[in-house]
Amino acid sequence: MSAASKAEWRARFRRGRAAMTSAERAAAGAALTSVLAAADLGEVVAAYVPVGTEPAFTLDRRVLLPVTPPEPGPLDWAWSGSLAPGPFGLLEPAGPRLGVDAVASASTVLLPALGCSRAGVRLGRGAGYYDRSLVAGPRLIAVVYDDELVDFLPSEPTDVPVHAALTPSGLVDFVS
Repeated sequence: MSAASKAEWRARFRRGRAAMTSAERAAAGAALTSVLAAADLGEVVAAYVPVGTEPAFTLDRRVLLPVTPPEPGPLDWAWSGSLAPGPFGLLEPAGPRLGVDAVASASTVLLPALGCSRAGVRLGRGAGYYDRSLVAGPRLIAVVYDDELVDFLPSEPTDVPVHAALTPSGLVDFVS
């Protein structure tokens, strides 16, 4: 499938997620939480609020969470706390907005992904919000299920590479 398009890969990963049982997702979430508890994430972590079949995890700390603008562009950020409905059916923090540059203060950014390659190509949903938001400095980690870490994914010049993938089986660092 190495010559497949991004759309074909997204469809493949979505089918795999749809086939998972709630018990399998819960077990994966517990494993992700365990891996994160043992990882050195640094002082400030940016993460996301999982939706649908996205890998879910728990962090026992306050984190920066994205605030999605109404049009594709850089994400705003706010500290975790109470959540409110945002665009596209997403939940986002209800607290004060910190601006698009707040992500630069993070040591680690945990990114939603449909898939990730061992070369650091992160496959998102396709709107480019995260690629427009990420800056040099933080360690970028794509969060995926074990079978979503693959050898190859197509990429474009605007795709921001990640440094690692977090899977239920562990944290996989990529050589840059």
